[in-house]
Amino acid sequence: MIARLFCPTSTAPSLPEVDVDDLRSKGIEFLILDLDNTIVAWQRSNVSDEVIRWVRDARESGMKLCVASNTRNPRRLSEIAGMLGIPFVCRAAKPRRKAFRTAMDSMGAEPERTAVIGDQIFTDVVGGNRAGLHTILVTPIHRREFIGTKVSRLFESLVLYWLRRRGLLGTKRGASQSEMKERA
Repeated sequence: MIARLFCPTSTAPSLPEVDVDDLRSKGIEFLILDLDNTIVAWQRSNVSDEVIRWVRDARESGMKLCVASNTRNPRRLSEIAGMLGIPFVCRAAKPRRKAFRTAMDSMGAEPERTAVIGDQIFTDVVGGNRAGLHTILVTPIHRREFIGTKVSRLFESLVLYWLRRRGLLGTKRGASQSEMKERA
């Protein structure tokens, strides 16, 4: 039961390396994206060309997207989401399920057809799993982060180790073990 809460459905080295066609083949049509260290580096606003292309391609393939972020800076979130042409949920208080429901409501989504993509186990993965979503853990874009996140990364590294030891955190289609260790 505990493993189910903390274990992502899959992993990927970065957001642009998430295979949208693979998700569509699994019935996923809606994506909830984390902001900091998933779309952009923490407290930054410059979205890489690679992420812009991935979002564009995902939208063109028929995916509906929404950003759900715990950021306290609604202006920055609004600017980034606006540039990407997708709705957003600010001050999401992840891992609470309400943020995920709000994001799904904004897209007209059902849980079984929705995936959440983020860089943190204790917010994105736990929240997505609690909401019954497909969860994808990506490696953080940058090591610079909020001090509270740095502390949670210590505990996250223990969870990742525990999941790997039990064979629950596959690396076949996701980040390599060395990449997952680096993120911890």
